[in-house]
Amino acid sequence: MTTISSPAHLDYGLDTLFGRITKSTECRVGLEPVADDPYRFALRVPAPLPEDLEQAKTIVVRVDGRRLHGTVRHTERLDDDSLKLEVEPD
Repeated sequence: MTTISSPAHLDYGLDTLFGRITKSTECRVGLEPVADDPYRFALRVPAPLPEDLEQAKTIVVRVDGRRLHGTVRHTERLDDDSLKLEVEPD
């Protein structure tokens, strides 16, 4: 299990009836590798979750001096109410 301890800035894109919109938030996150896919990474966000994050189609995360971005390929709500987003880098 990933320790969620790093403060991060998230920008995430949502598809709406009016096109794509981008939201931003500050939250704590954990990064982890994705099993069987060395190109993807997983982002864990603890509850309470930012509004609409489960519907994110794209994400940019700034954490620990790094900037990671990509397309959200899988979203999973975990038993502790955190959200795990599998991201394929652009």
